[in-house]
Amino acid sequence: MRNFGQPPSADEMEALARDALTGLPEPFASALKGVVLMVEEFADDELLAEMGIEDPFELTGVYEGVPIGERSVSDSGRPPDRIRLFRRPILDEWAGGDDSLERLVAHVLIHEAGHHLGLSDEDMHRLKEQA
Repeated sequence: MRNFGQPPSADEMEALARDALTGLPEPFASALKGVVLMVEEFADDELLAEMGIEDPFELTGVYEGVPIGERSVSDSGRPPDRIRLFRRPILDEWAGGDDSLERLVAHVLIHEAGHHLGLSDEDMHRLKEQA
């Protein structure tokens, strides 16, 4: 657990996310094998506009692709699915919260992985309440 010093770089945050991926149980782990993981400083203006978000600090991550349950044979030739984590908004949320950075990165990653698996935000909130 990191308590002080320089904020982690994008590469360090990606390493935290990859560690979280290795801890996922099956069948979730194998379902994410082909998903590209990226860490960027902020979401780009186009994505923010598309999602109706004005403040780039409000978006910590996004899944881009076709959820597993919605795929068809006509999907060939499309770019690979990807999960993008946004470093600065994650750091901002971490600085204002009680979770470790490792737990927060894992939380954002798992949330976006849920979209890859076809879960909506509402589905994930219901699952959290039941847990």
